[in-house]
Amino acid sequence: MKFTWILDNLPMIGELTISHLFYTLLPTVIGLVVSIPLGGVAYRYRRLYGVIVNISSVLYTVPSLALFVLLPKILGTRILDPLNVVIALTVYSVALMVREVADGLASVPHEVLDAAEGMGLTSMQRFFRVELPVALPVLFGALRVVVVSNISIVTVAALVGISQLGSLFTIGFSRRTFVPIVAGLVMCLVLALVLDRLIAALGKAVTPWRERNMA
Repeated sequence: MKFTWILDNLPMIGELTISHLFYTLLPTVIGLVVSIPLGGVAYRYRRLYGVIVNISSVLYTVPSLALFVLLPKILGTRILDPLNVVIALTVYSVALMVREVADGLASVPHEVLDAAEGMGLTSMQRFFRVELPVALPVLFGALRVVVVSNISIVTVAALVGISQLGSLFTIGFSRRTFVPIVAGLVMCLVLALVLDRLIAALGKAVTPWRERNMA
């Protein structure tokens, strides 16, 4: 099998790439939505910080393949149900982000918090209008790590029959040729680089004050 295999299978590679993007981005977004209030609780109630962070750290150490296999038994889903992958990747996303959310909120200067309190903002208003915006650079940094991590972990789902770029690895292994494997590796690297740059650009766009302060 020569590299012409890639040209002959571009439509399939395109479909696998779109699928890979879906399984990467959806859990990342859900994980962010879950991590913000969870990290907020860890930040606000310091006694819970260690508990929440330690549990999330333990969850991240669970091997992805084991989680893909265990979730159907826990959820009552089929082994090939894409929901298992989405939930597993969401768990990993939360495990990586919750500490960063809590630490990002903790990095907000006390003078800023005092000024917000002096303006009469409620605790909820202070969180969404002051603390969370100031913590955004940390959150975007965490997002970049999570996206790259998820791009890698998603490939393992090919072993339980979920089609995405990891499927190119199994194709290459079954046919004893490196061409599909190389194609899968290159596409994963391209996705990681493109998404990382996009998130970095978005982070700069929504935190213009940070660029002015650094100038």
